[in-house]
Amino acid sequence: MMILPPARRSLLVSTALLALALAANVRAGNMTYDAAVSDALTVAAQRPELSVMRIAGESMLPFFGDDAVVVVKKIDAARLRTGMIAVYVNRFGEKIAHRVIAPVAGGWQVKGYNNDAADSTVVNGSNLLGVVYATFHSAGRAPVAIAAAILPVIETVYASPAK
Repeated sequence: MMILPPARRSLLVSTALLALALAANVRAGNMTYDAAVSDALTVAAQRPELSVMRIAGESMLPFFGDDAVVVVKKIDAARLRTGMIAVYVNRFGEKIAHRVIAPVAGGWQVKGYNNDAADSTVVNGSNLLGVVYATFHSAGRAPVAIAAAILPVIETVYASPAK
């Protein structure tokens, strides 16, 4: 067990509490997309290893689906564990968010909750972007022209059928 210095422990606790407080205000589908993005950006601004991405797809329902906004934490692949939700780049160049299900030769096997099969790409240090740190559900995006004018551009990560 690693013991963190008090200042670092305090920052970690305060960031986690902020994420919990913002997420507690969310009832699935009731938060606007711009509010979800705003809250996610507020959490991500607390630590340099955090970034924000939008979900496209339904393979991870009921945990998150289309237009959910996730905060992704960069971690070393050696820290992955079964049950974490890894965000990685598959062999087709797509960014994917799926649950880690088992260690395999060369890394980790991942699978969407609603997929029949595991993904064909093994997650390892060369393709891992991070893990989902917080999720903000939304009622969906405004029309693209409106959203583009008022919201920062955030990357899309897919929760889709296995490839």
